[in-house]
Amino acid sequence: MSVPQKIDPQSWKPELEAFREKTKEFYAGQMEKAAYKGFSGLYGSYAQRGGKASMLRLRMTAGRVTRQKMAFVADAIGKYDLHSLHFTTCQTIQLHDLQPDQVFDLMERALDAGIVTMGGGGDFPRNVMCSPLAGVEQGEYFDVLPWAEAAGDYLMHFIHAEKMPRKLKVCFSSSPSNIPHATYRDLGFVARPDGKFDVYSAGGLGNNPKFGVKVAEAVEPDQILYYIKAMWLTFRAYGNYESRARARTRYMQDALGGPEKYAEAYRAKLKEVYDAEELTLTGVASTPVTKTGTPDEQLAANPRVIAQKQSGLYAVAWHPIGGRPDAAVFCAVNDAVQEIPEAEMRLAPDETSYIINLTADEARRVLELTAKDTAASLFETSVSCIGASICQVGLRDSQALLASCVKAVAEANLPDGALPQIHISGCPSSCGTHQTGAIGFRGAAKVVDGKPNVAFTLYVGGCDRQGSEVMGRELGVVLVDDIPTFLVKLGRTVAASGMSYAQWAVADPSAIDAVAAEFLA
Repeated sequence: MSVPQKIDPQSWKPELEAFREKTKEFYAGQMEKAAYKGFSGLYGSYAQRGGKASMLRLRMTAGRVTRQKMAFVADAIGKYDLHSLHFTTCQTIQLHDLQPDQVFDLMERALDAGIVTMGGGGDFPRNVMCSPLAGVEQGEYFDVLPWAEAAGDYLMHFIHAEKMPRKLKVCFSSSPSNIPHATYRDLGFVARPDGKFDVYSAGGLGNNPKFGVKVAEAVEPDQILYYIKAMWLTFRAYGNYESRARARTRYMQDALGGPEKYAEAYRAKLKEVYDAEELTLTGVASTPVTKTGTPDEQLAANPRVIAQKQSGLYAVAWHPIGGRPDAAVFCAVNDAVQEIPEAEMRLAPDETSYIINLTADEARRVLELTAKDTAASLFETSVSCIGASICQVGLRDSQALLASCVKAVAEANLPDGALPQIHISGCPSSCGTHQTGAIGFRGAAKVVDGKPNVAFTLYVGGCDRQGSEVMGRELGVVLVDDIPTFLVKLGRTVAASGMSYAQWAVADPSAIDAVAAEFLA
């Protein structure tokens, strides 16, 4: 059996009629919320909290938003007067506050632009993640983007596979910065200096968090599909797909008796795949950047500008607060990108977007277009899931918390670096990756005078860098209204030390405990 051919996006269209029928039933009150959620995830759509509107998740494999895909989103904004977009922590774009007819039309029209929504939620392979600047980043080991895209194509063949985990997240990392968290996802391919991959498996955040198990070293990139197929077979054999609470690959580490036993089981399935199939990839190659530019030292000094490995070319970082871009700004950036040869957008897992392959003059234009809709400090690049105002399963409004914290910190006029990028998740699912942030918050409740109050659990000391990965310590629970005050006090304490937060936390990892003590349960 040879490598399956890439699925033509148009071939998904016949399946959309079932979504249309069930969605009409739901909005007519003829289908329960839980039943609809279980059905609609296959199509990349969910009803928002309250059941009066829907969201649609647009797959952007490897976080790559080509000019065609960006133009589709901009056109949708204009055609449907959309105002709520989200750059997600899984490197997709979500459209919110949609009415049923809008969802139907967008889902079908997206396929014409090469954008697939199938499998965007539910028990399916999720959007393949990748280092956002793969192919243009200085210091990367090699360009992992074409391999991530090949993996994304292959995984679409598993959309209707049986006995899948509740989510299957596959990631590719091009350097030890480990931006997509490839060492602790369901399956992670981690680039090496020799042009090969180390492979990590059965990791993940949320309940029962686990770092991935290294199941292979020095894997040739053209062999990655064998490892993906083995991941599915391992879960089919040992995963707890009968319990939704435990239907994630990370639970297999405990079920099989620890990381070493899991690695043995995975390698046995890998051998089965090698014995039965031919999945070696051919014809996969990086697309070279052909344009040139002139280096500009003054421009390169701008904190939002990244000099690419292609001399004289730059990437511009655009981080809307909470990953929620202004729709008009998105359209303006799209208009510029359509006029710039080889420019495209890349999405990062921390909700930053990058416009890449820009000359110095082109970079200045993008900087100007995004100046009023981007983070002005490290703290303002903080990460938040979409939160309970939209998400049905969300416990707390993480976006509202982030907005209040950003406002309080700006008013306190703290120096940049006095606070780190924080990570906020509205519930234990850890969509905001709170467990591996320097500071993280997770939606919770705090009992005061016998009554539960809105609160968040505080985590500190997490790290996602390859080789230094650590889960944050849980310090306690903080009332939501106290969190901005806590962060301002923390920032002032750090600023008084003359150090950045990163330096301060290394000098005394327990120093934050003293600052937080008065705010904790």
